[in-house]
Amino acid sequence: MTSEEASTRTLAGKCLCGAIHYAVADAFIYAAFATWFRHYDRSRPRFSVSEEHGATIDDGYFAICLNTNPYTYLGNRPFDVIPEATLDRGLAIVTFRSLGLVPLVQAAASALGFGRDLRRQKHLDVRTDLSHFVIDGHGPFPYQVDGDYLGETEHLVFKHEPEILKLVLPA
Repeated sequence: MTSEEASTRTLAGKCLCGAIHYAVADAFIYAAFATWFRHYDRSRPRFSVSEEHGATIDDGYFAICLNTNPYTYLGNRPFDVIPEATLDRGLAIVTFRSLGLVPLVQAAASALGFGRDLRRQKHLDVRTDLSHFVIDGHGPFPYQVDGDYLGETEHLVFKHEPEILKLVLPA
């Protein structure tokens, strides 16, 4: 193979990877809206969240628990849900107290770096540095871990376990 052929093949590979990267972002956005419009019961709160200091949110519709940030990327733009979520701190959770279109769009815009800070939105409850919290359903509710649907449950317990895994990070 000539160097010109190798260069062309490398460029084609980069273009393909870039196209796949943006296609995945598009698929993520499509799946989020399809779920919101067609598959998720938005008629009533689904669960309560009780955290270690005794505070309880009784009207949770949707929640995201994080131990790192950004949550994901849309293209090359980070989707920053809770910037304080790091591997050096406790768990962070944002609980949506409404799944109306306007609050969802406002939250997404905030996570993409547009609009008001997520913590200032009245339909969201943001907690950080938690060592544990419990989610109790008002009946069964769906849940997923790292994007994988795991079924429905009525009770979840989250516990921060510092240094449970040994991570090798680049210098």
